[in-house]
Amino acid sequence: MQDKKTEIPGRPFDDLNKAVGETVLVKLKGEKTVRGILKAFDVHLNIVLDQAEELENGEVKIKHSKLMVRGDSIIMIAL
Repeated sequence: MQDKKTEIPGRPFDDLNKAVGETVLVKLKGEKTVRGILKAFDVHLNIVLDQAEELENGEVKIKHSKLMVRGDSIIMIAL
């Protein structure tokens, strides 16, 4: 009989730590969407994105070299 290994899901901050330096998609309140390279985050989920782009209907609307997003405006982060 084989032992089944139970996979323990990662904690959210562990997953975010793994995503630092990777491109993420962030949905914000007010139906805004941004994407960029995750550079940093804190316990309040404030995040810093490099090479950030504001998207509208999937198309780039505005480009930013660096964008800081307040954590309480974030609805979802796709890694």
